Amino acid sequence: MLKQWTMGIVCATVLVAVGFSQEARKSPHETASVTLNGKNVSISYGRPYLHGRKAVGGSLVPYGEVWRTGADEATKLTTDADLMIGNLKVPRGSYALFTMPAKDRWTLVVNKTANQWGAFKYDQSQDLGRTELKLEQLSSPVEQFTITLTKRSENEAVLTLSWENTKASTTIHSM
Repeated sequence: MLKQWTMGIVCATVLVAVGFSQEARKSPHETASVTLNGKNVSISYGRPYLHGRKAVGGSLVPYGEVWRTGADEATKLTTDADLMIGNLKVPRGSYALFTMPAKDRWTLVVNKTANQWGAFKYDQSQDLGRTELKLEQLSSPVEQFTITLTKRSENEAVLTLSWENTKASTTIHSM
């Protein structure tokens, strides 16, 4: 009887924990992926909407602060290949991606702590490194935050972050 009662408590705890973790998500989630030299590169992220708010440089994504690059959990890069992202060498594995937006430039931050909620416990000492992103102003706003990986050749793709009136991008090379 004690075994059944204990098992019931464990099952109930797991169900409640799963329910709370799903409830905490506020945005839909997607994965962008590309195959470079036969190896998979993917980025999983939350896709917040503007809903009439000022995103970048506003209350959602202030300038000069580390941003989770999406919504909910930190954006997660998983790669089966060693990569060069911009001018940063990234060994195969999983990482959190953050950005630091500024008015005239954005910096992509690759952090070794892949699984974390937002940027609330972001630890700069865990950064693998940083690289600058190329910025472009868009002629029409992007309502929902979007990450794309666009293949250019067998070993090269473009990583693009688009939201509101901003497009930030860099190249990714498989090494």
